[in-house]
Amino acid sequence: MSAPTHEISDANLNKALNPDSLEVAPGTVHEKLEGWVPELVSEDEIRAAFEKAFDFRGDVTITRKDGSKVEGYIFDRRTGATLADSVVRLFPKDSDSKIAIPYSDIAALVFSGRDTAAGKSYEAWVKKYWEKRAKGEKNIGINPEALE
Repeated sequence: MSAPTHEISDANLNKALNPDSLEVAPGTVHEKLEGWVPELVSEDEIRAAFEKAFDFRGDVTITRKDGSKVEGYIFDRRTGATLADSVVRLFPKDSDSKIAIPYSDIAALVFSGRDTAAGKSYEAWVKKYWEKRAKGEKNIGINPEALE
């Protein structure tokens, strides 16, 4: 018995080598979360909100159940079996320290800061480039936006 042969047509080979057809994963779509105040009613909602907060590229404001508030950038979250075992870690806006807050101590979450990467895609830059070029501007280049 002979081994099966696998013939690839020229059309299929060209398609297989085309970089556009090789792209199998869509790009990341970032939600506009600035100003969002998620409802933290159920455990699933709390966990989902902190996953989004972890991906957010701006500051958030957390209100603890004791009424105290902390504003800062979330750099880590650790999910455990319970909300008491799950913590969010952040850099407070007014301190160089790191703090950890158990999910079970959190009463409210606000996406209070500006998403520093919003609208900064390559496609957005290309669009701005062509708009400037259409207006006749010269010396158009990639210039970073000033950080606050």
